[in-house]
Amino acid sequence: MTRSRDTRLPFMKMHGLGNDFVVLDARERSLDVTPALARAIADRHRGVGFDQLAVISTGGSDAHLTFYNADGSTAGACGNATRCVARHLFSETGKGELHLTTDRGDLIARDLGKGITAVNMGAPQLDWSEIPLAEAMDTLELPIEGAPTATAMGNPHCTFFVPDAEAIPLTDFGARYEHHPLFPNRTNVQVAQVIAPDRIRMRVWERGVGITLASGSSSCATAVAAARRGLTGRKVQVDLDGGSLQIDWRDDGVWMTGPTMHVFSGEFTAEFLDTLS
Repeated sequence: MTRSRDTRLPFMKMHGLGNDFVVLDARERSLDVTPALARAIADRHRGVGFDQLAVISTGGSDAHLTFYNADGSTAGACGNATRCVARHLFSETGKGELHLTTDRGDLIARDLGKGITAVNMGAPQLDWSEIPLAEAMDTLELPIEGAPTATAMGNPHCTFFVPDAEAIPLTDFGARYEHHPLFPNRTNVQVAQVIAPDRIRMRVWERGVGITLASGSSSCATAVAAARRGLTGRKVQVDLDGGSLQIDWRDDGVWMTGPTMHVFSGEFTAEFLDTLS
């Protein structure tokens, strides 16, 4: 990555319930976002640190969003990052509703006021080939110890329903199932405890990242899995390590609602960027 010495790269640092992001705006400048750049920015000691990197670009909608995990791999969807960017765009444009595009597909975001943003994450993908799994099977209960449910929300999810979510050693548990052979593209892993018909306690291991304080797409997948199994209704509160999200699986898609925070803005120096050359 060759750059002139006076080149700087602006960024924003945001989070949704502690699920944290670096956001780059490529609408008015050309950005070559490589896996190496994503990994360097994700380094919490030598970079800034993030769970996901979000890049805003132009398209046939209000904006197009591309997501990278901390290990430099791409993600088709990131619900909390989508809400964070949407809130920024609400402030920038004065609009109350946005049409966003992602590799997941078209998403609608709505400003509910007082820092609360809702995003329709689209219909869940429930067939084994859509998730995808390595072979044809019923996605409601996989042939894995614990009989987890597989769901895709633009990225794959494996949800284990357990008596006590706090008791699961998530570091070992999540790493083991992220790479399970049934998931050729790896998977996000959730451990979920049903508290009530409208409330779930959930902890998450994100593929390419590790344990995170929250995950929007994981919350959507867990809510869908719980409803499919008859454990809850289709509208639930999901309590994560970083706070709570409201998930509502409607006919038009899975709506996710919660707060976001724009923490600070800054710029990467040419010196930092030149180390990636």
